[in-house]
Parts: sequence; C-alpha cells; structure tokens
Amino acid sequence: MSRRVVVTGLGAITPIGKNVSETWANALAGKSGVVKINQPWSNDLAAQIAGLITIDPYDVLDRVSARRMDRSTQLGVIAVKEAWADAGSPDIDKERLGVYFGTGIGGLTTVLEQYDILNTRGPDRVNPLTVPMIMPNSAAAMVGLEVGARAGVHSPVSACATSAEAIAGALEMIRNNRADIVVAGGTEACVNRLAIAAFASMRALSTRNDEPQLASRPYDTDRDGFVMGEGAGALILEEEQHALKRGAKIYGVVSGAGMSSDGYHIAAPEPEGAGAARAIKSALLDANAKATDVCHINAHATSTPVGDIAEYKAMRSALGDALDNVVVTATKSMTGHLLGGAGAVESVFTIMGLKEGVIPPTINLNNQDPEINVRVVTKEPFKLPNGANFALNNSFGFGGHNVCIAFSKN
Repeated sequence: MSRRVVVTGLGAITPIGKNVSETWANALAGKSGVVKINQPWSNDLAAQIAGLITIDPYDVLDRVSARRMDRSTQLGVIAVKEAWADAGSPDIDKERLGVYFGTGIGGLTTVLEQYDILNTRGPDRVNPLTVPMIMPNSAAAMVGLEVGARAGVHSPVSACATSAEAIAGALEMIRNNRADIVVAGGTEACVNRLAIAAFASMRALSTRNDEPQLASRPYDTDRDGFVMGEGAGALILEEEQHALKRGAKIYGVVSGAGMSSDGYHIAAPEPEGAGAARAIKSALLDANAKATDVCHINAHATSTPVGDIAEYKAMRSALGDALDNVVVTATKSMTGHLLGGAGAVESVFTIMGLKEGVIPPTINLNNQDPEINVRVVTKEPFKLPNGANFALNNSFGFGGHNVCIAFSKN
C-alpha cells in the first residue's frame, strides 16, 4: 500500500519575515524585502540591491554554535528549528528520522572571509572549522545534528532547483519506507561581493539600484533580471498514518514530484521549456492528477527576460488550455531570488495558499509581457474558489535542473 506523505511543520526566514507567519502576512500584503545593500564593498558593483533578512542570526542561535556555521547554514538551522517546533517536536525513533536539505552555493561567504584572513594574517589564523563550514552538505549535516536524524542525511546541490529537489527526495524517502519523518528544505546566503559581481557579469541581475523595491518584476515588459536574496525554508514531511497516530496538525499533502533535465546549456533554459514541461507532466502523473485539477501555480518566475518566457511555454505545453483557468503568482517579486532556498520557501507559500484558500499577489507587474498569457495574481490577494485543492510549485536551476512539486489540500 502506498505511503501517503503529509506536511506537519513549516519554517522560514526570508527578506519579508523572520518566520512563517510574518513572511506569509507580508506576502499577502505585497511587501517587498528588496533593499539597497549599503555596504562599502557594493559601491562599485553593477547591481547594488538584494533581498536581505532583517534579523541577526546570532540573536536567534546559540552564539557558540552559530560561530561554527556559515551564514547559509545559520539560516537553514533557524528555519528548521521553527518547522520542528511547529510539528510538535515529535518524539520519534531517530532511526526513522531523515533529512533532505540543500543549498545551491553554500559557504561562499566563509570561503571569502577565510581566504582574506589567510592572505592578511597568515595560515595559522585560518579558522580550524573552515572545511565543515564550507562543505556543500554543511547545512544538511547541521540540521541532522539539530534533530538527531539517523535514517540518512542528504544534501542535493542543483542550483536554484535545490530545495525543491530536496522535497522530492524526502517524499521518496518516506514512500520507500526509509523514514517516517523527513526534514526537507534548503538555504542560501551568498549576498557578497563575488557572487553579485559574478551574476552581474552574466547580465542576470537587475540593475534598478535607485528603486530596489521595484526591481524584481516577473512577467513585466520592463523586467531586467533577478534580484539576489537570502533566506531558508523548511518542511516537515511525514507519513500520514504516523502523523495521525500522534495527533499532528496537517497542512496538506505532498501529492507528487517531477524532475527532468534540459541537456541544453549550463546557464540558459531550453527556449521552448521542453524539459520543464516534462517535470510538470511527471508531477501530475506522480500525483495521479489531471491538468484540469490544477488551481494554482507558484511559478519559478525569476524576472529574467528569457527565463520567464521559457517557463510560460513549459506551463502551456504541460497544461494546455487548462492553464487558462489556473491562477499564477510569482513571489520572487517580493523576496528576491533565494537560489538554493527558493523552492522550499515557495513551497511554504504554495501550501499556505491551499490551506488558507488565498494566493499572494505578484507585485511590480504593471505591463504584462504579451508573450506570457497566464492569469497572474496582481495588486490584491486572490481568493481561491471552493473546492480548489491542487497546486504546483516550479523550480528550475542552472545546469538545466527542473523540478515540480505537487501539493493538495487533502
């Protein structure tokens, strides 16, 4: 018998909120978290804006532990602490508890800091914990230690599709009876001089530096690139009977997942969205659902001229005329692009949208690109009709990684 997987806890730290409730409220209010960086190191960069969290991780975490983590790991642990508490801090056999938690870039800030120390103060002053701080699996490992997971700790690294892939992996881990609960999600915190300069050199970033809150504008004819953000999202996935037996509250169901790869280019999406369309179709098939079941899509929609159109073509190819009845939102317009943390945070938005029956707006969409013929939620939150039960979250990453996660209300 198939093991059904539900969501019993949520956590998030984002540019628009220090937790899920604040993030969700500000998303519904259409609040932007994009600001001017205002650091000396950013003054000569082409892009000088980012979505930044508003709290100091050292005010939330034990300071000794925090010093042993890169900022990306700090944010991941903060999100997981919230999600684990939200799930009731379940008393579970640790050999039935797993972790699937990833990052796209990870400890780049620590790399830069320690390289500077090496060159200015000498090799003896390099932090002895540098290696575990910069490992791509550092966040997953620290999350595993936080909850005591012994069923397996896994750390996908697939650029901006990372944390959606983590959710897909966690789903399979429970379905395959390797675990009863899996902590899933992802994190990113690489708002630093090198990362911004590198993305800007690709002409991938918005340079609307004088209007930070207007810079991330998915689907708008005046979009000029994405805005880098930092943050993390965490979901507690649990086998349904296990959750019911312990009386856990249930947010919704992880109904299916689809993954594919483009085989096209290291950074550009396949222009017709063929790979992304396969991921969407695979998610529907995995969920035993039809295109007409989809009521809402939280789109990847980064605000890049090419990427937004490719995703639209993918959605149209996968859903056909049924897409005309789907409401779409692009929450990166508010948070910026959280890279490896995006899929998890946007999955939180998708789940909350189904649970509450309301979808956050896409802000900064004044003139919708005529090549993108979808019903985008703008200006005000959109109330889902009674019976709306099934939604998708898209995540795509450099390298041609495509992931679509399907959620249902029940």
